[in-house]
Amino acid sequence: MRSVAISLLLTLRSSLRNRAALQLEILALRHQLEVVERSRPRRVRLTDADRALWACLSRVWDDWRTAILIVRPETVRAWHRRGVRLFWTWKSRRRKGRPGVPADVRQLIRAMADANLLWGAPRIHVELLKLGIAVSQATVTKYMPRRQRPPSQTWRTFLTNHVHQIVAADFFVVPTATCRLLFVLVLLSHDRRRVVHTAVTAHPTAA
Repeated sequence: MRSVAISLLLTLRSSLRNRAALQLEILALRHQLEVVERSRPRRVRLTDADRALWACLSRVWDDWRTAILIVRPETVRAWHRRGVRLFWTWKSRRRKGRPGVPADVRQLIRAMADANLLWGAPRIHVELLKLGIAVSQATVTKYMPRRQRPPSQTWRTFLTNHVHQIVAADFFVVPTATCRLLFVLVLLSHDRRRVVHTAVTAHPTAA
């Protein structure tokens, strides 16, 4: 008895599924006829509604490829992918991000930075927390005024300006003919490549 009931349920479900598939096929064929009649005598022209219909049919109907005649199945799949991208783009735009910082708080951050030139973002962040204003340190950094600083000189400019005060030092070991080791210190002035000091010893010390 149970097997008979299961068989009847399977037959009913198959009948309903076949009827739904038949209705979808009729809808697809009628729609294609309408598109062809609408496009005469020129070539077939599809609207966004036509593309959306076929994208939906490819989603809910397994045998939609057997009924499509006016375009290729690859084109319908491309429409479906485009619709998915548009849907998620629309959905992501509806999300509300982090609430913005009020204008009075932004103005307070700038005023505190201008009045206390030695205060950085960590100090201003702490002072705002004392006032009951809960903002992150990154937010404070974002809204602090950018002070114009003179550009720093390049390494070449630094060497040119201080070449008279720069001395190069080299400390190396020299083996002698009697298999001794001598430790040599040489100081060389950069401006004239002039040796300003030399020292040689066999027993170097910290002094």
